[in-house]
Parts: sequence; structure tokens; C-alpha cells
Amino acid sequence: MPELLPHKHCTSQPSPEDRPVWVPPRLGVCVAEPDAQLHEPATRLAAELELPLVTKECSGLDLLLVVGKAGLELCVPGSGGPGPLRIDFIGAGGVRHRLATATRRQPLALAVGLKRRKPTVVDATAGLGRDAMLLASLGCVVTAVERSPVLGVLLRDALEQATAEPELKLIIRDRVKLVIADAREVLEQMADSSPPDVVYLDPMFEPRKKTALPKKEMRILRRLVGDDRDADKLFEVARRVARERVVVKRTPHAPPPAPTPDLSYAGKIARYDVYLP
Repeated sequence: MPELLPHKHCTSQPSPEDRPVWVPPRLGVCVAEPDAQLHEPATRLAAELELPLVTKECSGLDLLLVVGKAGLELCVPGSGGPGPLRIDFIGAGGVRHRLATATRRQPLALAVGLKRRKPTVVDATAGLGRDAMLLASLGCVVTAVERSPVLGVLLRDALEQATAEPELKLIIRDRVKLVIADAREVLEQMADSSPPDVVYLDPMFEPRKKTALPKKEMRILRRLVGDDRDADKLFEVARRVARERVVVKRTPHAPPPAPTPDLSYAGKIARYDVYLP
């Protein structure tokens, strides 16, 4: 079962670079429709996250965490914004197809060393959980760590919803553990007792192309969590703790987070840089 640990609300620190500093969004929890069955879980969620319980039409907020019969979703209030963000592992879309067609010859699988064995992996920037679920579906035991409390409960809800699918239920039960906390603290705690074979990082960096409008998910995620301006510190902890390797996901032409990775595996939309001990 996914595990919820005490967390600290993390905000990005002002950057010395000449670019806007991310400001934490104003958030609220609401129900998708007037329904007494939805009010109770919405009230519990608002208390857990220490957020106000509001109406869906509430103005003055940047993002709403909406409790519906089909699960949780994050949306921008009002019209004209991107559609809602919902994590779904069992729908008919690309996530289900990606898991069903996963092979050990994929760049990510090769990068974590799946060709020869099934390593233990800490996905230290779990986000939407897709890479964590992909690795788990291929046999890895994955600890998915997400420090954003809101993104964490969205992922927790998606994992719980996915257990309705028998095959996914076994994967999640046996190979996926969700921890909502700062990954640096989690890794430091694991360092002496149970260090992972692999630490996987997919930090959210400042977009290089300012004119391109990011897709819906990226727009909402950036508004929710900003950029990972402390990614270099997480990378340092990861290199110190990982037993076998650190894998960093980047866009194909982005510079590596550290000079000269030991290995690199390129896919169509991402590159995986590997750092060995």
C-alpha cells in the first residue's frame, strides 16, 4: 500500500539568476458536484493538506484539487485555462499502452541496468508516477518519492484506483511504495540501512524555449511545483547513496547535470544519463 509520511511544505528559494521566482499557488479543495458522499473525503483531504474546503466556483485561487466519483484531479478555476490534470494508470490512453508494451530494451530500462537483473530503484522525483510504474511493471522494486503534498495525494489516489485492475494490483502491492516527503531526507535515511541500487531523477528544469506553450500537464505542474532549483543538491545526495548508479532523465539536447556521464541512452523524446560510483 502507498505510504504517507510526514512532510514539509517545500518552496523554491529565490534564484540569483535574472528570471522570475516561482510563487507557491493558492490552493483549495472542492467537490466535483453536490454529493454528500463526496463531502466527507473532501473534508478529510482538506484537513490532511491544511487547505481550505471551497466551492468549485470559488474565485481568488490558482488551483483546485477536485474530489470526484472517478478520483482526484487538479484544475485551474474558471474558463480559458488548461483542462484538469488527473493521473490514471488504467484508462485506455497512453499510460496503459506504455505499460503493456514495456520491454527491457527500452532506454530507461537499459539505463537502470535491467538487462541483467532487477535492481531496487528510488524514483526520487516521482511526479506523475509513469516511470515508476513502468519500472515496476518490468520487475523493479520501486520507492516513488514525491515532495509536493498535492501531487503526492494525486499519485496516491491513482495507485489506489489502479488496484481495481488485477494485474496492476499485484504490481503495486509487491513492487511500488509511495513516500510523500523530501527525497533528500528519504535517501539520507536509507543510506546506512537499505541503500537502493539505483536512484532515478527526472527534475523539472527551466524550459529552454520560451515561446512554446507547454502541454496541459506541464503547465499545471509548473504552476503547482515550479522548477527543481535544488536539483543539484538532490543529485549530490543521490550519488552518495546509490549503490550502483544514478540515472538522470533529460531532454535530448539538454546539457547533462554533471560533466561526462559514464553512459547515456537516447530515446525519441528523452535521454538517460548514467553516473556510476
